[in-house]
Amino acid sequence: MTPDMFFLLASLLFSIGLVGLISRRNLFVVYMSIELMLSSVNLVLATFSKILGDASGSVIALLIIAVIAAEAAIFLAMIVHIYRENRTIDSDDLDKLKEADSNA
Repeated sequence: MTPDMFFLLASLLFSIGLVGLISRRNLFVVYMSIELMLSSVNLVLATFSKILGDASGSVIALLIIAVIAAEAAIFLAMIVHIYRENRTIDSDDLDKLKEADSNA
């Protein structure tokens, strides 16, 4: 396969992730959209690494995979905590950090 196909796939994956990030309110869908965007960045890094014949892109992609694993554990723990507190994972219902009402 040509590198153009990998770049096309990566841009398609990133676009799908961006649309999911912007349009959805469920925190699990937002999380999966972020993961999809990070995976597309890894694909671009691996493709550039293969084209240039340099291993640095692959090393960075492996480091990103490690960061994704740590981020997954933290994000899922946060979602469980938010659900236990609010009984919902809808991002529109999370308003604890909003400014206090000025009339109060």
